[in-house]
Amino acid sequence: MTDFQEVYNLYFREVYRYALSLCRNESIAEEITQETFYKALAKLDSFDGKCKVSVWLCQIAKNTYISMCRKDKHLDPNTNTDLLPGDGSIEESFFDRETAFAIHKVLHTLEEPYKEVFSLRTFGELSFKQIAELFGKTETWARVTYHRARLKIKEELK
Repeated sequence: MTDFQEVYNLYFREVYRYALSLCRNESIAEEITQETFYKALAKLDSFDGKCKVSVWLCQIAKNTYISMCRKDKHLDPNTNTDLLPGDGSIEESFFDRETAFAIHKVLHTLEEPYKEVFSLRTFGELSFKQIAELFGKTETWARVTYHRARLKIKEELK
């Protein structure tokens, strides 16, 4: 159990950030993260070591999120009631939220893999190497896909 506690301590933050990038809701991300580690503990013997532990955990988190969305048809990943305006002026908060909402609207219309790569990089703060591992592609592929997603978003925002 000590080894799993070490895995939990090492990867909790990364899995949480990835889950947050998927659902954009802090409480749901926490739930996904906890469920991910519960499932990982239950299936620890099925981990074959062909990928990094972090990649394996993020795959479990993604599948957990997909299952959660299927069960709860009313789950809206664009709703985030946990985020409150910062100390800035109301106008700044409004502008930031409006800009963020516009980007999310465009992001929602992007086809895969652009949507997921952009979300993983921007919201999940994953490296290009980690994104490449998740998709089973090269780091160059991840960089190019992210760049193309950014260009598509900029074009749609004009």
